[in-house]
Amino acid sequence: MQITRIGSQPSQKGPEDWFTGSVRIDFLFQPNDARRAAAAIVTFEPGARTAWHTHPLGQTLIVTSGCGWVQREGGTVEEIHPGDIIWFEPNEKHWHGATATTAMSHIAIQENLNGKVVEWMEKVSDDYYHK
Repeated sequence: MQITRIGSQPSQKGPEDWFTGSVRIDFLFQPNDARRAAAAIVTFEPGARTAWHTHPLGQTLIVTSGCGWVQREGGTVEEIHPGDIIWFEPNEKHWHGATATTAMSHIAIQENLNGKVVEWMEKVSDDYYHK
């Protein structure tokens, strides 16, 4: 058994290469020899969002607060709220983040395949985001 105490892992700023706007990441756990999954609480301030990306084994989001938007490539932008659970298929290109006016937090869970949990791509432009 392992207990990770609250406050034992510092919050991190979302890297500018992966995110637009103000994003905070609080890692919950990382893959290890016995666990393939990684999880984090990700908080997006209004207007903040991920870049387009994929996950080799898919991704589950659990919205915990606020109001956000998600979109898969070729699909429509969907509004998400606390309690919503979003599943992106393996290698499904997508982005997610806050709405233009409301912050949003979610738990993001993804699995490691050969040392990789995510493939980052181009940013979602302001013009595209504000459509």
